[in-house]
Amino acid sequence: MNENLGPIVGAQRPPLNPPSNPLGNAIYGAGSGLIREGLGAYGERIFGSGSEYVQSNQMSKYFSDPQYYFQVNDHYVRNKLKVILFPFLHRGHWTRITEPVAGSLSYQPPISDINAPDLYIPFMAFATYLVLAGISLGLSGKFSPESLNWQFVKGMVGWVTQVLLLKISLLSLGGGEALFLDLVAYGGYTFTGMCVAVLGRIMLSYAYYLIVLWTCMSMAIFLVKTMKRTLFVEVRSFDSSKHHYLLLCIALAQFPLIFWLSNTAGF
Repeated sequence: MNENLGPIVGAQRPPLNPPSNPLGNAIYGAGSGLIREGLGAYGERIFGSGSEYVQSNQMSKYFSDPQYYFQVNDHYVRNKLKVILFPFLHRGHWTRITEPVAGSLSYQPPISDINAPDLYIPFMAFATYLVLAGISLGLSGKFSPESLNWQFVKGMVGWVTQVLLLKISLLSLGGGEALFLDLVAYGGYTFTGMCVAVLGRIMLSYAYYLIVLWTCMSMAIFLVKTMKRTLFVEVRSFDSSKHHYLLLCIALAQFPLIFWLSNTAGF
């Protein structure tokens, strides 16, 4: 046998330049846009490695491209918060804007459409909710790692409950193929109002229940408008009575859910 077999045909050679660290320089930017740009870059880098896989297989119709949900700017964030916290003042339409891409219609990203869902606001609102909950616990003399961990668990349970509520509503109308990350985004918007409620508990304890009641009504209107004009229009069947009952259930569910999450009394 020949001892020198030479290079094996078809063998893969190691790359000359190893890939750079995907988490390197994740937080960047300066000034007022530091947090937004940092979280956007961090989200893009975390999800970027799997976005090509998601887009290239059948799962794309459920998860879409995660980077899509971090295409935001300061203008979008300000206007989106106004729509969430003051939905009854929103005079524009509630439908999403489409654009032709490769012979089919695709939704424009959040930076170009105020009605598009994003994950920047839910993530930031959830983090702010935990910070405010910790402050509230500290002022009441009940702060501990266990109590803050309990608030985190409550928040995650509330977020999952909101997503399941929206998903079940769509399934009952035959529209079970809504993008999962869309539902995660819409469910996470609850924490924007939650931050206002917890802040009211800290600074205006005597008006806490009025603030929570207003927060519940705002979130109920926002979700009803969103579900009616954005998600329900894509279902395969339409039943007017069932449609209205589901919207009513979504609205009413906001009251116990937000009252429970905004209660930062610890265990």
